[in-house]
Amino acid sequence: MNDPNLGDVVVAYQGEAGAYSEEGVLALFPNADRRPLQSIRKVFEAVEVGRADHGLVPMDNSQAGSINETYDLFLKHGLHLVGETIVRVDHCLLALPGTSIDELTEVISHPQAVAQCEEFLTSLELNVRAEYDTAGAAKRIAEDKLERTGAIASRRAADLYGLEVVAERIQTYPDNYTRFGVLSRNPDPLKDPDKSSLVFGVGHVAGSLYRCIGAFAERHLSMSKLESRPRAGRPWEYVFYVDVEAPADAPAMVDALTEVSEHATFTRLLGTYASGFAR
Repeated sequence: MNDPNLGDVVVAYQGEAGAYSEEGVLALFPNADRRPLQSIRKVFEAVEVGRADHGLVPMDNSQAGSINETYDLFLKHGLHLVGETIVRVDHCLLALPGTSIDELTEVISHPQAVAQCEEFLTSLELNVRAEYDTAGAAKRIAEDKLERTGAIASRRAADLYGLEVVAERIQTYPDNYTRFGVLSRNPDPLKDPDKSSLVFGVGHVAGSLYRCIGAFAERHLSMSKLESRPRAGRPWEYVFYVDVEAPADAPAMVDALTEVSEHATFTRLLGTYASGFAR
């Protein structure tokens, strides 16, 4: 297994310092060299070519659902999922010090953060502009000294960039969590695994999906996720992403994967890893 406490480990993540993804890095790699990047795609690329030892990417949000870009990129890159962490997302409205909420005319943030705070923003009737990252929005306000402009970001981002919290916990649903996955070129999990993720495709054959799913059910293996995505370059064909509550080397899981491969057009184990816990 990898040692996440090594100080010379480089971990890439999407966003700026103060992003929720950086909180995930701090939880799993407290002593790592953290490398912020502008997009999820660049995180995959950085790990694949060796500019980073690991990458942390968002996979699912308890309010918005799956991060489709991440799942699509798994098929394009030969990386392994070796860990996960779950970060509580508490959105705050930030602005330059001394700004009152009544003075704001515009809010900037990542589109997902905006969507998660829709009720709050609607009540204020503010203009909304997309930014590539929550913490990046806070950084822009601080660096450009943008008056009458607010950012949706974390309290930590306010501290890092010298902004003031003018409203807190503004997300529509109070219990808001994002699950982040750890990417690696090495398949070894960070900790003893108890969970596995895989992707498989099925042809237009009656019962093929049923038989693939049944391979887990017949062995009393619990699936915590099942989701379909279009298969790139093949119109009207779909791939299925599955999370199973078992390590990949468990005998029942080995048998299930063997059976799935008999019915699927392709099967790929994305990784086996330790379950994350909400922080």
